[in-house]
Amino acid sequence: MTELPVNQPLRVLAVGDPYMPVASFAAALASLGDAATVTELQITRTDAEPARTESERRLREYSGDPADVARAAAGHDVLVVHGAPVSAEVLDAAGAGLRLVCCARGGPVNVDVAAASERGIPVVSTPGKNAEAVAELTIAFALMLIRGLPRAGRYIADGGRLAESTFEGVEWFGTEAPGTVLGLVGLGHVGRQVAARATALGFTVLAHDPLPPAVVPDAVTLVGFAELLAESDIVSVHARATAANRHLFGAKAFALMKPGATFINTARESLVDEAELADALRRGQLAGAALDVVEPPPAGARHPLLDLPQVFITPHLGGATGETLARGARQAAAAVAAFAAGQRPAAVVNPEVYT
Repeated sequence: MTELPVNQPLRVLAVGDPYMPVASFAAALASLGDAATVTELQITRTDAEPARTESERRLREYSGDPADVARAAAGHDVLVVHGAPVSAEVLDAAGAGLRLVCCARGGPVNVDVAAASERGIPVVSTPGKNAEAVAELTIAFALMLIRGLPRAGRYIADGGRLAESTFEGVEWFGTEAPGTVLGLVGLGHVGRQVAARATALGFTVLAHDPLPPAVVPDAVTLVGFAELLAESDIVSVHARATAANRHLFGAKAFALMKPGATFINTARESLVDEAELADALRRGQLAGAALDVVEPPPAGARHPLLDLPQVFITPHLGGATGETLARGARQAAAAVAAFAAGQRPAAVVNPEVYT
């Protein structure tokens, strides 16, 4: 790694995108004071320029054109991004002075981390920035499901009887949180936040994680995957997606779930075989599902899960709060501040650059 010049402010390029505009970084980066000079670039595109290089093909979930970021990056010491692409070409365009990349996301999927490591550049992420927002949405989903709201809402939208009788709720009996078993697959930042809220409401909380945390939240019982599926009234997914756990939830997993159980996914769509989920719902193996992430349907086609009355789908809004953006910006600014002070930032995803 290149040493910092003495008493020289860091030259920071902050790149915003439509989801996290550059203004979202402004207040947090202003806290750096004389330690940094900040240049701003706003990407307006929500789509991604098709990959042209090997490095760009390694990037996922980015918006805009790497060439635009490369042109702006020249001469900067630090890049702060959210969804902007940071390819090998961007790193090289910044020049030999580039010494830190901050990605205000839980996982820097839009950064070529391998290329950064080859150049001795640490890459910092902002883990847990959206944990509270996603946890709140998960709890909202859980309460909706145990009260049967997806089906009831569809009934009213389709012209069902409304306000004809004080006793019409007889058709919509549900259950309450106390006595309901909530199974969490994944006990990371989001899973732990869900557990805290769920236990406060009276849910019994089971959890499974191949890498359980050193400290398990109070009132949470760690169990095996099969046991969690068999014992839970609601199964909620909070695992990080990997190549190894693609379609973790398919026919086999759904068959192990308690008949009449419900399913929540606020993690990643690749964790679920949606055709098998639809089959489990149609057969009545599952009573309902709430999903914040789904696979994109064929161009111009309606997503098939939308036609099932017991399914509720939202457009990937789990982390879409102003507080989430502010936390991400503060974490990124803290990383820059630590680096400017000659310290190792938190949440470095490629710590090998320090060895």
